[in-house]
Amino acid sequence: MVEVKAPLYSDTGSKQGEVVLDPSIFGVEPNLPVMHQVITAQLAAKRSGTAKVKTRAEVRGGGRKPWRQKGLGRARQGSIRSPQWVGGGVVHGPQPRDYSQRTPKKMKRLALRGALSTRASEGAVSVVDGYGWDEPKTKKAVALLDGIGLTGKVLVVLEAGDEHAVRSFANLGQVITSQPGQINPYDVLWADSLVFTKDALAVAGGSSFDVSDEDFVKESADKTNSGEETKSDGDDDR
Repeated sequence: MVEVKAPLYSDTGSKQGEVVLDPSIFGVEPNLPVMHQVITAQLAAKRSGTAKVKTRAEVRGGGRKPWRQKGLGRARQGSIRSPQWVGGGVVHGPQPRDYSQRTPKKMKRLALRGALSTRASEGAVSVVDGYGWDEPKTKKAVALLDGIGLTGKVLVVLEAGDEHAVRSFANLGQVITSQPGQINPYDVLWADSLVFTKDALAVAGGSSFDVSDEDFVKESADKTNSGEETKSDGDDDR
C-alpha cells in the first residue's frame, strides 16, 4: 500500500491544504476480475425481469383440431395456437425471473476499495472541510465545483446530516450524492471525480464504508401479467 494524498478545500472552493487518505481503502491494488464481477452483479440486480410472453398453453383458443388428420393432403395440425401459427404461443420466450446474483461481502468490499484506489491514483479525489451552508443553494454548489476545477460527472459523498448540501447538488444533472455506507463500485467508476467531506472520510475505515447490500437485491417482487410474482430474495449477501 502506498500513501495517497488528496487536496483539501473549503465550502467555497478555496484550497486549504492536503489530507492523507487511508491506504487500506485508497491505496490497494485494484483486482479487475473482482471489480468486473461485482459491477456485473450490481447491474444484473437492477433488471426488472418482468418480460413475459405466452406459451401455447396460455394463448386463448386453439382447443379444436383445425382439420382432420388424414385425407386432405395438408400437413397435420393439432391446434391453431401452435408456435408455427400466427397468433400462436411462443417457444422459449422470456419468462419472469430474478437476475440478481449472490455476491460475497468480501468481494464487494474489495471491488469498492479497488475502485476508490483507482480514482485516488488518478488524482480524482477531493476533500471538503465541511458544508457550512445555512440554506440550500445551487449557486453555492456550482461555485464549489468551479473552485475545485471539477467538470463532468461528480460523485459527492456526504454525511447523513448534510441536507442543505444534498439539496444544493440535487439540481445538477452530472452530480450524484451518496453516503459512506451507500456508495458502490459502479458509481465510483461512473464518476470522473469524487468529492468527500472530512466527516465522511472519518468513517471510511469502519464497516459503514462497505458496499450497501441494497444494490445487489431486487427491491420488490413485480407482478406479471399471469398474476404470478417474480422471485425476490431478501438475502443480505445478494
